[in-house]
Amino acid sequence: MESELKDMNSNPPSSKEERPLLKSESDVAAAIEELDKKFAPYARTDWYGTMGLGPFPVTEKIKLAVAMVTLVPVRFLLAMTILLLYYLICRVFTLFSAPYRGAEEEEEEGGVVFQEDYAHMGGWRRTVIVRCGRFLSRVLLFVFGFYWIHETRPDEDSASSKTTSAEIDQKGETLEKEPERPGAIISNHVSYLDILYHMSASFPSFVAKRSVGRLPLVGLISKCLGCVYVQREAKSPDFKGVSGTVNERVREAHRNKSAPTIMLFPEGTTTNGDYLLTFKTGAFLAGTPVLPVILKYPYERFSVAWDTISGARHIVFLLCQFVNHLEVIRLPVYYPSQEEKDDPKLYASNVRRLMATEGNLILSDLGLGDKRIYHATLNGLFCKS
Repeated sequence: MESELKDMNSNPPSSKEERPLLKSESDVAAAIEELDKKFAPYARTDWYGTMGLGPFPVTEKIKLAVAMVTLVPVRFLLAMTILLLYYLICRVFTLFSAPYRGAEEEEEEGGVVFQEDYAHMGGWRRTVIVRCGRFLSRVLLFVFGFYWIHETRPDEDSASSKTTSAEIDQKGETLEKEPERPGAIISNHVSYLDILYHMSASFPSFVAKRSVGRLPLVGLISKCLGCVYVQREAKSPDFKGVSGTVNERVREAHRNKSAPTIMLFPEGTTTNGDYLLTFKTGAFLAGTPVLPVILKYPYERFSVAWDTISGARHIVFLLCQFVNHLEVIRLPVYYPSQEEKDDPKLYASNVRRLMATEGNLILSDLGLGDKRIYHATLNGLFCKS
C-alpha cells in the first residue's frame, strides 16, 4: 500500500509545458479522491473538504465572515474564562496537598520519575474538584454550540450484552450477586471534544502525552483528572511500559470504588466518526468488565471530526458553527466470559463488534500507520497543486 502511495507522488513533470496547470489540478483532485476511498475512515466528507481547505460556496464564505466577527471572539473569551476558572479551583483545592505518586516511568534522559496525580485525593476537596469539573466541562460544550446532547441507554437484551450478575446454585436457585465495577470506559475516538464530554459525564482519567502534564493551566487539570502520562516504551526488560501502567490502573479501578475510573480510546487515533478501527488490547488485558460508550457527531456543514485538518483551523471552524450536535449511546457494562478473559484479542474484538452494531459503524482494519501515510501523501499532493 505504501509503495502505491509513493508512486502517486512520483514522476513529477519535467516542465510546465508538458503538464499544464488545469491538467495538474485535475490530476491532483483525482488522486485525492482515490486516496479518500482507500483511506475512508480518515476522509472528510463535509462542505469544508479535504484538510478543511474548501472550495467554499459564496454563502459559506459569508457565514464564516459574519461568525468570525461575532461568534468567535465571544466564544473564545468565554472558553478561556471557564478554563482559567477551573484552573483556579484546582489550584486552590490542591493547596497543601501532596500529589499521589504512582507507577514509575522513565524519562528520555534515563532517569526515573513518578506518575503524579490528585485523582487519588479523597474527601470534600476531591468532591468539589470533580463536581466543578463535570459542570464546567458541560458549560464549555454549551459555549462550543453543543446546546443539547442526546443520550440513549439500550437495554441489556437489545444490546446483546453478556452479564454474570446472577449465579445458579446446585439446587437451581438464583443467587443475586452485586454487579462488578467496570475497570475502564471504552469509547470510539472522533475529536478532542470527546474528552470534554467524558469529563462532563464521569470525569475519568485519560492516557495523555507526558508533555500535557507540563502545560500551563491544562497541566494541573490533567493531574486532577489522574491522567496516565506516556512518553515512550522503555527498552529495559524490567520496565512494564504503557500497557503495564494502564493494566494496573484498570485493575485498581475495578476493585476499588474510590479509585479514579480510566477512560480509554482503544482505536489509538481518531476517525471521521463513521468507522471503528481495530482495538488495541491494553484495556482488555486485565479481563475486567468494561463500559462501552459510542459518540456520534451529526452535521450538515462542518464535521467536528479531527482528521486531515490543523488544530487552529479546526477550532476556528468549530467556533464559527452556531449549533453542533452530539449523540451518545451508553451500552450496558460488558462482562467478559472466561474465554475472553484468557484471550484479550478475542475480548477486544467482541466489544468492538458490539459497538459497531449498536452504533451503526463500519469496521475497518486500518490503523495509525495508515493514517500517517494518508496525511503525508495528502500534504505532498497539495504542495504539488
